Amino acid sequence: HLSLRRQRQMCIRDSNMTKSTNWVKIVEKILSFDKKMRFVAIIDLKGNITEGIMKGGKTSLESQRHQEHFCVQVALRRKMRKEFDKSLGAVNYVHIERKNVTQIVVYTRFKTIFVTVEPNLPISRKLQIIKKIKQLAAKL
Repeated sequence: HLSLRRQRQMCIRDSNMTKSTNWVKIVEKILSFDKKMRFVAIIDLKGNITEGIMKGGKTSLESQRHQEHFCVQVALRRKMRKEFDKSLGAVNYVHIERKNVTQIVVYTRFKTIFVTVEPNLPISRKLQIIKKIKQLAAKL
């Protein structure tokens, strides 16, 4: 089983969906998709981290405070993208390639799945991971 270090920052328990969904298991499942996965977080619509896990043996590239601020920005960008849904269609996923990390964002109805992956993973493998995350997200 994966060696995981839980990195729970905030836990929002204000909806029935959150109470009945085992976010830890979902995050662990996503982390198991590939050994080069670094971090997975489930973020609510306000940018609060419902659940987040950094894979064991990996170090965070950002401080916790910086990560929390980043998650709020992910939520804000989601709202901004929503403005274009009528003319351009809904966002399928967001894939960002940075020098030190690949970031993947997948939207569910009430949550955002934020994932970081080692940047040296082949693009074809990253697309397979995105497909798996979207399949899992469709069930939420």
